[in-house]
Amino acid sequence: MTDATPRVFQTSGRVWLKDFEFGLTGLKVRKTGAHVPYSPSVLKQVYAWFAYFFSAQRIEPATPSFTIAFSPERARPWYLIWAVSRAAGAKYEKDISKADVVMHFEDATYSPNDPPGKLKPGARLINFNARDVSKSNVSRACGVAFGTLAVDPAKHVGPAVEKSEINAAHDGRIVQCPTQPIPGRVYQRVIDNRMASNPNWVEDLRTCTVGGKPVCVFLKRREVTKRFLNTNTEVLLRAPDEVFTPEEMQQIGVFTREIGLDWGGVDVLRDRADGRLYIVDANKTDMGPPIGLNLPDKLVATRQLAKAFRAFARGSA
Repeated sequence: MTDATPRVFQTSGRVWLKDFEFGLTGLKVRKTGAHVPYSPSVLKQVYAWFAYFFSAQRIEPATPSFTIAFSPERARPWYLIWAVSRAAGAKYEKDISKADVVMHFEDATYSPNDPPGKLKPGARLINFNARDVSKSNVSRACGVAFGTLAVDPAKHVGPAVEKSEINAAHDGRIVQCPTQPIPGRVYQRVIDNRMASNPNWVEDLRTCTVGGKPVCVFLKRREVTKRFLNTNTEVLLRAPDEVFTPEEMQQIGVFTREIGLDWGGVDVLRDRADGRLYIVDANKTDMGPPIGLNLPDKLVATRQLAKAFRAFARGSA
């Protein structure tokens, strides 16, 4: 590596490589077990991520600085919080007892971790109440904030979405009910989020939240046949008030409080039949911005999130 290589890779690259198991046809993410094949599309995504990573490093961090620690795991560079916290003026502190901010960070659906025992007086704790982002808990919280999402597959009549409890599985499918439930799977009503301007596409409203408030929205669009995949045809950046009403933004806040999410992303769908919103997924260890978004807007979103995160972490929001 050259002298121009960011210090993050010089000091931690070997450690982060241990997160992956490299094979002949692809790599395996040790933590989640996900298999990523070597393919032109994956290599294109890797290139796009590096372009964002190096560009984000040129964002001048806000001042004065503050320190942040992660527990039980340190956030890696491919997680959104890594670039956002740096731009917000946060400096990584290995000793949790000396950190101004301590963030609960574990890329797992269930993470019942308590805050570390020894903390700096006045330290800000983030996401320690976000212990369960399973689809069942998301359905429950959606029911509180917006309306009923979950269905009983044995009693429901008609189509339903069947998906894994595990976060980021992208394995949803539509099944006909009534049907016998499969252990480890959840069942939700089918939200018709097809675009009015193009019924062959669906639109997810990926919303980044800080302190329960929507900060930015990624419009993720793809063909109906790929509705449950994470391969987008088009991604656009929008401000929350361009997409949601004030009441809807308050409802999103209710949802985040229900699952204890101080920082993270939620997948919001708008049903074209009645215009109502439903949150179908939540992620406390968000990766992003989405690969399909253009680089200038990725940096705009990073700055917006950094401003909001700094205010929340320092207790001024």
